[in-house]
Amino acid sequence: MVEFAVVAPVFVAMVLGMIEFGRALMVQQMLTNASREGARVAVLEGSSASEVDSAVAERLTTIDGATVVCDPDPAAAGYGESITVTVTVPFSGVSWLPSPIFLGGEDLTASTVMRVERVQ
Repeated sequence: MVEFAVVAPVFVAMVLGMIEFGRALMVQQMLTNASREGARVAVLEGSSASEVDSAVAERLTTIDGATVVCDPDPAAAGYGESITVTVTVPFSGVSWLPSPIFLGGEDLTASTVMRVERVQ
């Protein structure tokens, strides 16, 4: 009983930590894919910031509270200019644990930079 009382809290903390970091890696990969798809839309001719937002939202159907920043505005970007799409979500909003232990106040962020594919 004494051995279990000593080992159980450490074991539970390790299991909860693995769950939390596993979820963080999964959400980070989803953010990376969403920012890449948003950037692919942003560099096309005739695209707008709302189209970028909807492309990112399509990829993040299971995640609420994500913010999308597209810099510069795709409609105003010139030939060969780089467009950066950044997607951010607070980890506390996507954690499977009721109150995240290790990553509670952190934000998960993914950015993608692509050049505009418009004609001169």
